[in-house]
Amino acid sequence: MTYRWLAAMGLLTLGACSNPSGDDGAQTAEEASAESAAADGQTVYTIMTSGTKIGDMVVDRAGNEITVDYEYRNNGRGPTIAEEIMLNEDGVPIAWSVTGNTTFGNAVDESYSDEDGAASWTDSTGPGDADITEPSVYIAQSGTPYALAIYAGALLGDDDMTMPALPAGTLSMKEIESFDVESADGAVEATAYALIGPELDPTYFLMDAEGDDYLALMTPEFLIVQEGLEANDEMLRQKAVDYSTQRFEDLQAEHARNFDGPVRITNVRLFEPGSDMLSKPSSVVIEDDRITAIEASDASAEGEYVIDGNGGTLIPGLSDMHGHMGQNSALLNVMAGVTFVRDMGNDNEVLSELIGKIDAGTLAGPRIVRSSFIEGKSPYNSNNGIIVTNQEEANEAVRTSCAAGDFFQIKIYNSMKSEWVPEMVDIAHECGLRVAGHVPAFSRANTMIEAGYDELTHINQVMLGWVLEDEEDTRTLLRLTALSRLPDVDLDSPQVQETLDLMVANDVSIDPTLAIHEALLLSRNGETRAGVADYIDHMPVGVQRGSKQAWSNIETPEDDAAYAGAFDQIVETLSKMREAGIMIWFGTDMGGAFNQHREMELYQDVGFTPAEILTRATQEAADYLGMGDEIGSIEAGKKADFFLVPGNPLDDLAAIKTVQLVMKDGTAYFPTDIYPAFGIEPFTNAPDVVAPEAAQDGE
Repeated sequence: MTYRWLAAMGLLTLGACSNPSGDDGAQTAEEASAESAAADGQTVYTIMTSGTKIGDMVVDRAGNEITVDYEYRNNGRGPTIAEEIMLNEDGVPIAWSVTGNTTFGNAVDESYSDEDGAASWTDSTGPGDADITEPSVYIAQSGTPYALAIYAGALLGDDDMTMPALPAGTLSMKEIESFDVESADGAVEATAYALIGPELDPTYFLMDAEGDDYLALMTPEFLIVQEGLEANDEMLRQKAVDYSTQRFEDLQAEHARNFDGPVRITNVRLFEPGSDMLSKPSSVVIEDDRITAIEASDASAEGEYVIDGNGGTLIPGLSDMHGHMGQNSALLNVMAGVTFVRDMGNDNEVLSELIGKIDAGTLAGPRIVRSSFIEGKSPYNSNNGIIVTNQEEANEAVRTSCAAGDFFQIKIYNSMKSEWVPEMVDIAHECGLRVAGHVPAFSRANTMIEAGYDELTHINQVMLGWVLEDEEDTRTLLRLTALSRLPDVDLDSPQVQETLDLMVANDVSIDPTLAIHEALLLSRNGETRAGVADYIDHMPVGVQRGSKQAWSNIETPEDDAAYAGAFDQIVETLSKMREAGIMIWFGTDMGGAFNQHREMELYQDVGFTPAEILTRATQEAADYLGMGDEIGSIEAGKKADFFLVPGNPLDDLAAIKTVQLVMKDGTAYFPTDIYPAFGIEPFTNAPDVVAPEAAQDGE
């Protein structure tokens, strides 16, 4: 995950820097004044996703004063942020304010000041202060991507491009390469850098050759680029892919353990899907990518590598049934024991490349089952997948998906015309594809069930049908904010029962994405979000601060009560669905990994036991996706996809969060060794691996 404002497309984290005047490496006042005069005026940046313009960032500079207006709309939502920055004579910010709203509506009112080395700030977590005794960089909780230019100015003036960060940690830059970008006036020399610091992954950005002019922010799908340089979009986004790929290929080469002989994991108990208890103490033998035997705990054979499970639990690899997989999240999913993911819509070419690298063993990642994302054209449409404008184009998109031969299902999205759906469903079913998706705008879940949906995506998509007026448009943020009306719904009413009855009668399952609704409805400014509370202190400081930021705009006690009550209604609705026998799949829409653990944990409140949750997330999910003969349980002949934890998850499901060892396709990973590369403090020790010769010698 890159900075949160990239991962969430608007949950911003970049901010200002601070540096007391007179430090070594600082510009002279004359140099700063000359650069300031040269930079005076307005610079416009184009915000693009997958090649489509979605907004602008406008930067105005007058001497030492800078203002930034940042706004975009993608998929009917996006941030609106304004910044005001004051620099001192050395070009270092001494005042910075950030106001506006994040992607999901949370109000931002943040400020920072540096008065003669006394730094103070206020963000959603409350006030903070520090006395600065050496050059330091303040990392704001919310801000615009223009902060990269501020960081670059500070770090390029430092000998090793590294500074202490406030409130904690460090911030550094690493030069990657130089190359030309094309403009209307000819080639522009540019240098790419990685910004490394308070988040899990580096941020890649572009400066001019002199380091004075901020040219672009680069990610695989999201690009912010100076006006006039848009023609470089595809090349710059590919650069971001390449830089990230190299990082993860290096991690794979350094940390993946592929054994040249059989591996025996001893002294473990196995979770057997469908069982309410663990197996007796056992040992599991793996050769290449397969489990070859389940034997007594103390069994042994010559020529084996031995890993002592120390009485822990071996669990089949977990599923995330609602992912949008990228290589940044691929490795972290595996580290969390998530070894297979249903991707619910992606850039097909990028996803194909990722799957190829995972299959080839150059990148770590889960098995990926693909969905073909089909969306209708509108002012609010998502810019992913296949965009259609009429019935025939919609039908042809389904035929194309059928012909591709590598999709599990089609996924229908918000801007699709509901009247086009029945024909799309018929074509999909004829070629063996399932149909899942959102409820198109101005329609209701009941209509999509009757049209032939096999699965509904997101619990809000179902429940909004009980509270919306006919003319209300769910292509906007309303599909989230209208959840505040849910406390007024009588869950025993005929309209609710009708929807549940239709789901049962038509064998329609649901992918509720419960954890993201918890974050949306229950996160509050200044309070650590419940979903991360038991591991957040192991995360980088930027992630920790983000965990105390609300997602929704909650301004009054009435708002607070309405959103909290909405989540209670969601949990109660899912309990009714479970009691009715409706199949519920566990997926996050939040990148999986640690969030998948929380997704599963929440279903205890719905009425599932830990054993039922683990069974649903392993064998039942694998069966549904057509892979149950290969994965889903720990049995001889199946793929070696599982993970080891010290505790007993049937006694306490939270035990799945403490992962000592993961095997995927017989390749072993020890999270303790890998997490520091992400700035994560490990949760437990790695088990010892004893080589065959040592085992024979009794070591």
